[in-house]
Amino acid sequence: MWRRLRSALGRLRGPPAAPPAMERAVVRCVPSEPKLTLRLVLPDGSARHMQRDKAEPLGRVLARIAANTAKGNAKAAKKSKKAREAGAPAEEAPAEAPAVLLFSRDGEAVAEDVPNVAAWQDGAVLHIGEARYRVERNRPTLTELRLPRSLLAGFPVCPKVNTEFAAPQHCLFRWYREQRPSAGGEAAAGDGPDWVETAVAERVFIPSNALVGLRLKLQCTPGDGAQRYGLPREVESSGPVEAGPGACIFDSRHVYTRKVCGEGSVRAVTYNILADIYAQTEYSRTVLYPYCAPYALELDYRQNLLKKELAGYSADLICLQEVDKSVFVDSLAPALDAFGLEGLFKIKEKQHEGLATFYRRDKFSLLSQHDIAFSEALLSDPVHKELCDKLAKYPLVQEKVLQRSSVLQVSVLQSTSDPSRKVCVANTHLYWHPKGGHIRLVQISIALSHIKHVACDLYPSIPVIFCGDFNSTPSSGTYSFINSGSIAEDHKDWVSNGEEEKCNMPLSHPFKLLSACGEPAYTNYVGGFHGCLDYIFIDRNSLEVEQVIPLPSHEEVTTHQALPSVSHPSDHIALICDLKWK
Repeated sequence: MWRRLRSALGRLRGPPAAPPAMERAVVRCVPSEPKLTLRLVLPDGSARHMQRDKAEPLGRVLARIAANTAKGNAKAAKKSKKAREAGAPAEEAPAEAPAVLLFSRDGEAVAEDVPNVAAWQDGAVLHIGEARYRVERNRPTLTELRLPRSLLAGFPVCPKVNTEFAAPQHCLFRWYREQRPSAGGEAAAGDGPDWVETAVAERVFIPSNALVGLRLKLQCTPGDGAQRYGLPREVESSGPVEAGPGACIFDSRHVYTRKVCGEGSVRAVTYNILADIYAQTEYSRTVLYPYCAPYALELDYRQNLLKKELAGYSADLICLQEVDKSVFVDSLAPALDAFGLEGLFKIKEKQHEGLATFYRRDKFSLLSQHDIAFSEALLSDPVHKELCDKLAKYPLVQEKVLQRSSVLQVSVLQSTSDPSRKVCVANTHLYWHPKGGHIRLVQISIALSHIKHVACDLYPSIPVIFCGDFNSTPSSGTYSFINSGSIAEDHKDWVSNGEEEKCNMPLSHPFKLLSACGEPAYTNYVGGFHGCLDYIFIDRNSLEVEQVIPLPSHEEVTTHQALPSVSHPSDHIALICDLKWK
């Protein structure tokens, strides 16, 4: 009978009240910093941001929270008293400090002598009087969320996502498009746009032609591998989606590279992408590339094409030259990261552009980097002492070599599926001047000596992949030296700038290198010149070529006279090949 009565009373009272939602107490604690931070909103509504020593006993922090809470309650009571109607109420007793306790996620009270670094664990619960706070230690956080300035229909939109205690691959993405106004209808003055969620929930968004004229919005929720999520942020595009150029020169090459290579194979790309600091000059617009529409030389436009081109190659290794620092940081690194590639950058001395090497994360891990500037290495590294002594006999040539800002990027990678497989990936851009053959010979000698130190001394017998813009045709001394292993002291390139700068130095290197893509008719095609300047050299003892991705046809390259053009972002053409271990 009593059981039925209790049941009836329960139905009259309704379901039990849900426990109130917990507030958040956000703790940031990183090993490199001596203090941790605690952010929370006290029961009186005041926000607190506390910095405390990691070794400090927990009891001191709890006492400070209790004191702050008491002050807040006293202020709230004072305001309430002033707001009352005239009268003579009895004086109120001063606000007492509430009980403040911290409980572990298992429900055990944390002792007050436990140091802060150990006390404030994720999932703990802070009690401030009747209020409850869930402790979130090192909560996933977005530190930067940005969309590209230029959006083209049919081209990938890759946001820049920087996080703390999170990883972009674990974040949640929701894309929205602007609501197109109805025929004859306009939004009310002062109203913001209406947004319609798209069906895309991926990091990369490719707008269709139907979205031309509309802006985009992205909502990103930071997350980590443990499926913890932080507070979402939103960003809107600064301008609308614009019409794309239609078919691009590289589209036909993507037919061969739709999928990533299988295990045991490596797809390598080398590409001089034309630095913005060289494309955006009066000389470039009027002399070098007068045939190219001015808007197609703009950085934002070219970046759209470049990101689509590189993403479509599904490469495992990408070596780029003429990479503006800002382009690497703000555009290429975020974009290619979204496609599974990790980027490394080496800037040229005295300039704002340099080299970038990207590798596929699920195929390779980075063991070490060994980047150098040629001029600095020549003078300071004992590896180059013999060459330095030889060069001292030719002061004019030595001075020119030391004035050059050229660099070499060397990365040692290890296969994630077979740790016994390591590879030395080198990337360079040699001196450009047509009469600089002797300078390039010295630079490539420094490069190969340094690569020998890495691939033979530091990591004995690992294979080499050497990519770059060598500014050397197949008939040059530099190409011959790389390919054959030696150069005679009477080679014509030693007098490439006349007898005054003549230098006669026999050079040699130990590698057996092969141009994986052969000797194409050209990899650089501008109005006044076309020729093969770019190569992927591989260690023929350890690697072999599976396939070379065909270059664009001459008709495609010359559709708009020469390169760059509205359908190609650079004056060079990427070289792409699939390699496999022997």
